[in-house]
Amino acid sequence: MNPDHDRIARELERLNIAFWHDVDTNWGRNAHMLFTEDGTYTTSHRPRTGRDAIRGFYEGREAGGPRVARHLISNFHVTVQDADHATCEWTMVLYAMDGEPPLPMDLPILIGAVRDECVRQADGSWLYKSRKTTPLFKGDRPTSG
Repeated sequence: MNPDHDRIARELERLNIAFWHDVDTNWGRNAHMLFTEDGTYTTSHRPRTGRDAIRGFYEGREAGGPRVARHLISNFHVTVQDADHATCEWTMVLYAMDGEPPLPMDLPILIGAVRDECVRQADGSWLYKSRKTTPLFKGDRPTSG
């Protein structure tokens, strides 16, 4: 394997983990900052473009009251275009329900295929230029996306 590819893949996997940790434990209050200024975030329902729109989405989720969510990520695959551009494709399994924990156990509410377009910034960090979730399986309860 190419050592640069391995390093970039690890950096992007850490970015993805940081994103979902913020969403699952901090209401996504910082998630918008992991996108470029004009980045697009397409949830299972619709796209949101720009940091303000992404921040507004997560503010709306938080305003909806108590909710428990865990986004499980797997099959993380990275294609490196060059030192500053890469595509990540992976699978997300989402368990989520309104209310306070502990909540009753149920099937996931979504299994989706996710595609990220990532760009390296001048300081060496990575940001999302776009993220799109394509639902593959949906449960009976709606997602908040």
